[in-house]
Amino acid sequence: MRGINLFFGTPHIPYSWENIDKINSYSCLFTEEFLKTNNNSESLQQSPLFKIGGTPIFTLTEEMAQPIIDIMHKMIDTYSSTYVYKDDLARNYINLIIHEALQWEPAQHYSQQSNAAARTTALFMDLLERQFPIESPDRPLQLRTANDFSERLSIHMNHLNRSIKEHTGKSTSAHIAERMVIEAKALLKHTTWSVSEIAFSLGFEYPTYFNNHFKKHTGISPSAFRSLNFPERNQH
Repeated sequence: MRGINLFFGTPHIPYSWENIDKINSYSCLFTEEFLKTNNNSESLQQSPLFKIGGTPIFTLTEEMAQPIIDIMHKMIDTYSSTYVYKDDLARNYINLIIHEALQWEPAQHYSQQSNAAARTTALFMDLLERQFPIESPDRPLQLRTANDFSERLSIHMNHLNRSIKEHTGKSTSAHIAERMVIEAKALLKHTTWSVSEIAFSLGFEYPTYFNNHFKKHTGISPSAFRSLNFPERNQH
């Protein structure tokens, strides 16, 4: 993407970015809990900048970009200082960027999408994330398929799939599979559970099914992945 751009993303959707030219960029990563205060309890997912299906990219002129760049520099300087209330100051800077963007693109532009479909997608994403992290091999994943989620949400599977595809560009099954691989990588890196235990914790009936799933999405086996990261933890 060329020019000067401002992008707002949500952790519920994976993104990729291809650098065409050598560029200068600034990133600000924060949790919803960090930004919330007692006076602002509204979920970021309801914001036109962060809700699923929105994720706007703003193309900026140099005049529009300069205030944003200045704010980013101020945040960098803040965290390099010993100021006691640096988190509060950073929170205000983030809100300034958000409100700058909201002035450029009225919220009405994003409200044209189906509210019902947006709620369905948000409910699915929330239910998916609530299953993680997995804390014990004895408590395996309960919801593993699109049908599992449609039954839990009391939504017809076709409606669920259509809503998620419309708002994220990916199928329900793709989201589930990708999230399971993310969790599998974390368990392989940060636990001493055997590959079989990890397979069962993720709801696979046989370790072979887990091996095939992991290799399909990563290109290598779970054991090979663990061996590359932590040779001493490589267990079978």
